[in-house]
Amino acid sequence: MKLKSFRKPQSELIHSRFLSVIMLPDRPPNKVTDYEAATSFLGQWGPFQQRVFFLLCLCVVPNGLITFSIVFVADTPAHRCLVPAHLNLSAAWRNSSIPLEEDPSLSGALVPSKCSRYKLEDILSHSETGLLPGVDVNLSNVPKEGCLDGWEFDQSVYTSTIATEWNLVCDEGWKKPFTSSAFFGGLLTGSFFSGQLSDRFGRKTVMFATTALQVVTTLIQIFSSSWIMFVILYFFLGLEIISNYLVAFVLGAELLGPRVRTLFSTAGVCLFFALGYMLIPLLAFLLRGWRSLQVIFMLTGCIRLPLFWFITESPRWLLSRGKIEEAELLIRKAAKINKIEPPAVIFGPLMNVGKTGEAKTHNICDLLHSPNIRWLSLTMWFIWNTINISYYALSLNTTNLHGNPFLNCFLSAVVEIPAYCLSWVMFRWCSRRLSLSLSLFTGGLFILIIQLIPTYLAVLSITFEMMGKFAVTTAFAVVYAYTAELYPTVLRNTAVGACSTASRIGSIIAPYFIYLRTYSVSLPYILMGSLTALTGLLSLLLPESFGMPLPDTIDHMQSFPGCCQKKPFNLSNTKEEKNADEQKSLSGPSFTQN
Repeated sequence: MKLKSFRKPQSELIHSRFLSVIMLPDRPPNKVTDYEAATSFLGQWGPFQQRVFFLLCLCVVPNGLITFSIVFVADTPAHRCLVPAHLNLSAAWRNSSIPLEEDPSLSGALVPSKCSRYKLEDILSHSETGLLPGVDVNLSNVPKEGCLDGWEFDQSVYTSTIATEWNLVCDEGWKKPFTSSAFFGGLLTGSFFSGQLSDRFGRKTVMFATTALQVVTTLIQIFSSSWIMFVILYFFLGLEIISNYLVAFVLGAELLGPRVRTLFSTAGVCLFFALGYMLIPLLAFLLRGWRSLQVIFMLTGCIRLPLFWFITESPRWLLSRGKIEEAELLIRKAAKINKIEPPAVIFGPLMNVGKTGEAKTHNICDLLHSPNIRWLSLTMWFIWNTINISYYALSLNTTNLHGNPFLNCFLSAVVEIPAYCLSWVMFRWCSRRLSLSLSLFTGGLFILIIQLIPTYLAVLSITFEMMGKFAVTTAFAVVYAYTAELYPTVLRNTAVGACSTASRIGSIIAPYFIYLRTYSVSLPYILMGSLTALTGLLSLLLPESFGMPLPDTIDHMQSFPGCCQKKPFNLSNTKEEKNADEQKSLSGPSFTQN
């Protein structure tokens, strides 16, 4: 059979949001190519591939569930200073014990203060003498004090949150965004270590080990006795969540064929993550207490653990570790599931693959080596951080919107599904640079308009916020694949990982954008909208990659800014490009067919 190789389409480069550390183990390219050819007899979509696809996608659902659970776990219901019930206050003075303050979110309407009360000694004295508030006593002359006896919280929406449990309000209000930042800090830490651990100990082992640790962490978290204990455990939960997510992504990419791999890394991962996101408002509505939600999170981990006996280890990883017989055994089991007769020898030729030559190795420092790639990298890091800030800030802000917080969060999750579909269409048929720029600029424009809408038009305000979330989510999906196309093969995996890991800084500071609404309701929208729109304009400086061959070496890269774009390089079989091919990972292996 005559074999011809062809390059994988650029559209198959689009990847999931959390592709930060997909570092496939170093191995000679002939092994990768031979692996695709050696396992081609399994087909693309047999029972084995279907089982791997759906089981790994189901493993992603809890990640969407837990990532945004803080929206309800740490929400702050309406509250006011507690006035002890045992005080002998008249009904008039008890009803007037809390001073009125202007609420900027309600156009300056007067509402009871959340952080102060009239001094109890004074109002108790006036009550005992029979004086009436506002009639015999001018309330503006009564001294005030803080909430010395704690707070009373409205329980019509939640029975308990960590904000009500540990009084994370007023002077302690900074602890709420810090809690979210601790979780995102765990994501950052897990992004660094999960790839290295899975390369050393195996995909399946690390995936289920971190899932087991997630079960233990959430179990202990249910019995948290203090905010500090909760935050420490929440950091480790973030580390475990991102680790099993990323390893599951890598495992699926290595077990599935080229075409199904693309479907898994786009529709599969993204849509099942969104499904988990949509479930959190439903569960929060039904349970109403943060400890009950933690029990659900623990159970999702328990449900995933039995999948250990149904999900196989990656044969690619086994080959990279020299475990050829184990890899062949797994492929034979897969062939049996697909009811296909495997060849007598599957990986025999791989045993004798020699050294591949003296290919130059690259590392993260090469992203800053020359002026061209340095400015491109700095620009991409800034763009990624802006997208993370806007995406997570809008996601975490849903409970602050007017109306039902559960419905608002559900809408924020639902808009992600058409956003992923649009990003796929744009990536297939539209300019990369214009797609990213238009998504960011329109998203920033929608966010800026929000603060101009009167408070009585709550539905219109929510609509624009969801439109902004839709546009930012679209940009989030596009930027992954766009980044992969801009960088050469020898640095592509490193570049995407560096961009995504650096963007965790944006997710860590995103909760503090929402915290700014305590000073001004409009301030978060002004900052986010301006930053997102300006970043959309900045992205116009990026080189165009639509219709361009993927660069193999640093010399093949387009010039930055994009107005200085070079002519596309010609693909050739030069020694330099053959060596460059040795570093391929994200672009996918070349494979052969009739």
